Amino acid sequence: MTQYSQLEKLNNKIISCRACPRLVEWREEVARVKRKAYLDHEYWGKPVPGFGDPNARVLVVGLAPGAHGSNRTGRQFTGDASGGFLFPALHRAGFANQAGAESRSDGLLLKDMYITASGRCAPPDNKPTPEELNNCQPFLEREIEILKPRVIVCLGQIAFGRILKIYSIRNSVYKFAHGASYQLEGGTWILCSYHPSQQNTSTGKLTAPMFDQIWKKAKSLIDENH
Repeated sequence: MTQYSQLEKLNNKIISCRACPRLVEWREEVARVKRKAYLDHEYWGKPVPGFGDPNARVLVVGLAPGAHGSNRTGRQFTGDASGGFLFPALHRAGFANQAGAESRSDGLLLKDMYITASGRCAPPDNKPTPEELNNCQPFLEREIEILKPRVIVCLGQIAFGRILKIYSIRNSVYKFAHGASYQLEGGTWILCSYHPSQQNTSTGKLTAPMFDQIWKKAKSLIDENH
């Protein structure tokens, strides 16, 4: 089975998941009630699968879908402020064919990159519980198994903690900091970045030049390990 077929099979499984009652209720209520600006939109309202290049060497791991972003559009980081900061950076770095991401049919293609998340359903207050993240973890583990990425970019501390958990790392040497990188046994690199949330980008905690450095570093790490 090709990587594309394996990912497609996994994504179908993700989309049909109803393991967390709190999240199922919340994501469906948001999709039903909608935000005023999107009253004429049909919300996705289901778990959001990963997307991108099935032969990707870079795996990007975020937190969870935004209530009116991915939970509306059905694609990671699509249709909200975080994506509005992420995709222009990926376009500048050559990982994306365009800077905009508005819907699943907007023509966006990723090259050598696959984007996923620690949690697949929009959580209330953007805060999935540890148990909810544990329920989602097998999906992320399977993506790593299929893709065998050379570099895993963790957008935020929760994604970083989840990747350490998957690789059974309890070593205090691995600390989250913007731009920090760690090589695991087997050669895979973990690269840390602040999450491109509006909270981080509007306060200047994460700037465009800081973010550009992350994608340059990701490129250099895959080229080193070519």
